[in-house]
Amino acid sequence: MTRQQGGKPSLLVTRRLPGAVEARLASVFDVTLNRDDTAMSPAALAAAMTRHDALCPTITDRIDARLLHMPGRTVRVIANFGAGTEHIDLDAARAAGIVVTNTPDALTDSTADLAMLLILMAMRRAGEGERALRRGDWGGWRPTHMLGQALAGKMLGLIGFGRIAQAVAVRARGFGMQVSYYNRSGKVARAGPADDARHMPSLAALAEQADVLSLHVPGGAGTRHLVDAPLLARMKPGAVLINTARGSVVDEAALAEALRSGRLGSAGLDVYEREPAVSAALLALENVVLLPHLGSATLETRTAMGMQAATNLEAFFAGVEPPHRLC
Repeated sequence: MTRQQGGKPSLLVTRRLPGAVEARLASVFDVTLNRDDTAMSPAALAAAMTRHDALCPTITDRIDARLLHMPGRTVRVIANFGAGTEHIDLDAARAAGIVVTNTPDALTDSTADLAMLLILMAMRRAGEGERALRRGDWGGWRPTHMLGQALAGKMLGLIGFGRIAQAVAVRARGFGMQVSYYNRSGKVARAGPADDARHMPSLAALAEQADVLSLHVPGGAGTRHLVDAPLLARMKPGAVLINTARGSVVDEAALAEALRSGRLGSAGLDVYEREPAVSAALLALENVVLLPHLGSATLETRTAMGMQAATNLEAFFAGVEPPHRLC
């Protein structure tokens, strides 16, 4: 199924994409689509690596060194659908001479919107209230029923200060929040619409002062359980944790205990350590909002992500440097 002389490059797309994206890819490539939209098995991915010129995977596909270095591999470019690439062994791809690209810009606004949604839901107990109403447990309005927290005047602490975090900062200021951040590079941001956010000298200092702590760092070994029991213990009593980054960044067992004990006020999560499985300890709690990885889930954003992946692929096969090349 690889490209014949004068033919179209062969491309496998591992999950269903918006219709406009699939149509564009089909117009340029000899494309194989995943019609049933289930995660491909390791065996199916291995077979694809020897049958196609290009691969368009998502976060549900583990592209490890074994796949990238397998005998008979024909895939020369991997155009990831998404910004995060911890599911792809970039070092192994680089060693194998395989080009890898991603879609870093398209999902900034939608993910920032979702972070603010989680902040609002967690602080105003919206998930808890909605569940109570559906159960028939609402007896009518009363002055002290389900009191939450106001956003105005509260301090939002951002762990990481890239595109998404800065977009969250802009939104939070619109709700009257103060904004501080910590980034691992230690660089102080002095450009862009969020450049008045306060840089904190350490992660511990940020955790100790934030009313809401929101995570905006990549996944991978370097950030695994960055938010652990000791860091959670440093947070203010009643503080809120928000995660729209990667599930592996949070020790979910420690988080569940902090929420169960009342040490933390609430949390809002869109990502999990063992997706799609969600910790039973978290599911049992009322003071946590749980969403099914919806950060980029708008038609506009998912279409834009697919179009970026298509642009990367088209550039590669035209002999031009892909605009979002990682290796």
